[in-house]
Amino acid sequence: MTGVTDVPRALRGALVAVDESNPVASTVVFQYNPEEMTRRLRARSAAGTDDDAHGGARDEALRLDGAPIETISLAVELDANDRPAAEDSAAALLGVYPQLSALEMMLYPQSAAVLANDALDLLGTIELVPPRAPLTLFVWGPGRVLPVRLSGFSIAEQAYDADLTPLRARVDLELRVLSYSDLPITDPGYHLFLVHQVAKEALAVLGSVSAPLRLGALAAGAAATGIGTSGAAR
Repeated sequence: MTGVTDVPRALRGALVAVDESNPVASTVVFQYNPEEMTRRLRARSAAGTDDDAHGGARDEALRLDGAPIETISLAVELDANDRPAAEDSAAALLGVYPQLSALEMMLYPQSAAVLANDALDLLGTIELVPPRAPLTLFVWGPGRVLPVRLSGFSIAEQAYDADLTPLRARVDLELRVLSYSDLPITDPGYHLFLVHQVAKEALAVLGSVSAPLRLGALAAGAAATGIGTSGAAR
């Protein structure tokens, strides 16, 4: 007996920025999966029917303008002292700075785009197009791959080496899910979210069908217990 169990290794969550110019540097796989994730959903109601709105047509009260507005909050832990052996040398030199940098770059425009706009500005271009951020995906298992916008995050650096390289950090992430109500139909994220909703609809049907069956089983069990008890009493 070696003491090794057959417990399956959990998949790791990740943030993946789909950037054709630099795909490797735009992937952040969580070192540890967060123990908790908070999801907030708010209905995207028709105009004039939100909870904070006054009035509104009564026949529009139940109409929806699109998918709900969903935000996701989670905390990611990074620790350079708890890395696989293959990463020990890099972790010793750079700590968790590369992982923090990869997360931060999801909020930066590419420097090449910034320089290109600066050159156009010097040439007298009247209208400059703001750089477009890459499509960012929140991956939480095979059943949840969502297009998101990284709204922001806070970093708590908790330990350093002698050169002040961060060795341990906690990152509190705020994500805004992007649905087909936010993206054009030509964007891959539009179709990715639509697939996610179709899968969710199938799960909802499964849950709705199985709920009466469970209730029926509980009622049958309670009835059988009552019959047995009454029979014993007689």
